[in-house]
Amino acid sequence: MDETKYKSTVTEAFNEAAATYDQMGVEFFTPMGRRLVERIAPRPGERVLDVGCGRGAVLFEAADRVGPSGHVLGIDIAPAMVEAARERAAALGTRHVEVRVMDGEHPDLPPASFDAVTGSYSVIFLPDAPKALGRYAALLRPAGRIAFTSPVFTDDTFPFLPPIFTELIPERLLRNLPAEWQPEALKRRFNSWLGDGDELTGTMLRAGFEDVEITDEHVQLVAADGTTWVDWSHTQGMRLLWRHLPAYESAQLRKRLITELDRLRGDGPLRLPTPVRFVLASVGG
Repeated sequence: MDETKYKSTVTEAFNEAAATYDQMGVEFFTPMGRRLVERIAPRPGERVLDVGCGRGAVLFEAADRVGPSGHVLGIDIAPAMVEAARERAAALGTRHVEVRVMDGEHPDLPPASFDAVTGSYSVIFLPDAPKALGRYAALLRPAGRIAFTSPVFTDDTFPFLPPIFTELIPERLLRNLPAEWQPEALKRRFNSWLGDGDELTGTMLRAGFEDVEITDEHVQLVAADGTTWVDWSHTQGMRLLWRHLPAYESAQLRKRLITELDRLRGDGPLRLPTPVRFVLASVGG
C-alpha cells in the first residue's frame, strides 16, 4: 500500500464529507459513539484522547463524562472535520474540549498523558493499525485504558455495512474500487487481525495492553427511508464506491437500494441492526 496516497485519499474524502457527515437524519455513528463512551466510562477529571474524532460523536459524550475538571482532545487527519468539531465546541461553550489536525498513526503527543484513548471506526483504518496501537499504549498513564469500535469482519459480508447489503450490492461493482479497497485486499488487511478474537487479543497484548475484552453488539442504524440512507451513504465509507462507479451503474444501484430498503422498512423508518465489535483493554497500573 502507498501510505501517502492512501492518507491523502482518506483526507480528501472526509474533507468533502465534513459538512454533511452524520448530519443527514441517519442514526448510527452517534449511538455507536455513545455506547463506546459508556463502555470505557470516563470519570470526572480524566484526560481523554479521541482518535479520528470527526464531528465529535465520541468527543462530546466523553466531555460530558469528564466534566470541566477534565480534558478531551480530538484529533483527525481531515482539517474540515476538525473545524466542524471546533465550531461545535465553541457553540456549546465546551472549554475543556480541544481539537487538532493530526495523523492518527503517528500521534505527536507526550507519553503517559491520557487516562483513556477512544477510536470509533477510526483506529482500525490506520495503514498499520497494529503497530499504531503500541504508540497509543505509550500515551496512556498507568492503568489507563483504550476502547475502539470495528465492523465485525467476516468472509461473506460486504465490509463496513449491515449484512443485508451483501445481497443488495452486486459483487462485480466492487471491482470499481481502488486496489487497496478491493474485497481481497480488505480481507488481508482487516480479517487477518480483527476477524478472529484470538488474533485480535494477541495483537492487543503485543501492543502493550492487557485485560482485553471483545464484545460484539448490534447498533441500530435508523433512517427515515431508503432515499435518506442512500444519500447518507455518500458521506461515509461507501462514498469511495459511489465515487468510482460509472454513472449508469451508480444510477442503477441507487434505484435498487432505495426500492429494496423501502420494501424492508414497511410503514415505519428503516431499522438495520448493524454488528459492531467493541474492544476494550488497559495498560498496567
